[in-house]
Amino acid sequence: MDPVAFKIFGIEIMWYGVLISLGVLLGVLVALKECRRTGFKEDNLLDFLLIAIPSAIVGARAYYVIFSWNYYSQHPSEIINIRNGGLAIHGALIAGIIVGILFCRKRKINVLELLDIVIPSVALGQAIGRWGNFVNQEAYGGPTDLPWGIVVNGQKVHPTFLYESIMNIAICIFLIWFRKNKKTTHGQVLSLYLILYSAVRFFVEGLRTDSLMFLGMRVAQLVSLSAIIAGIVLWMYLKKKP
Repeated sequence: MDPVAFKIFGIEIMWYGVLISLGVLLGVLVALKECRRTGFKEDNLLDFLLIAIPSAIVGARAYYVIFSWNYYSQHPSEIINIRNGGLAIHGALIAGIIVGILFCRKRKINVLELLDIVIPSVALGQAIGRWGNFVNQEAYGGPTDLPWGIVVNGQKVHPTFLYESIMNIAICIFLIWFRKNKKTTHGQVLSLYLILYSAVRFFVEGLRTDSLMFLGMRVAQLVSLSAIIAGIVLWMYLKKKP
């Protein structure tokens, strides 16, 4: 596929950006629907998203650049070029959670309530955004003979973007169901997301050939293990909380 979706006044609009924007739009609609169901103020959600979305993009890029510094130190002009990829979801999540904590502290809102509303939308956005990796021919795995393998540079490889996209859709559906039918306190949806997505990412990352590395280890796997532990601790805390 051509990475360029279309042109406007001679400016190339990339599929990567189109798909991320679509994921954000659908995620916002899902979150607004939950606001109407629970009575959470839509204005608070929209105000948060106006800050969180650009902050998440900056965080995602900063995370990627930091762990790819050997390249970007030699090509500083490429640091702000995100048209061809280079956004890390873990950086976006870290930035989004920090912004959420600060925002909720100022507005005197329960941060766990807010995050429970937006987290299923995050999973949905990830599922859609991963197809931008397909268009850019990135985030794929090692060689495979499986029938669903894709051909990249003349070699059949694992479509790891597809694995993660499918699992993110499943996580999104499960979290929405849990939120509506089983949730008993704020924070449970967040903790489940941390556990489920991180478990998926840990194993998918092991198949990839373009992982960010730190001291010979895959950064995403280290962060995923930390997130699983954090999710379990949060879940246990919420269970014991009156």
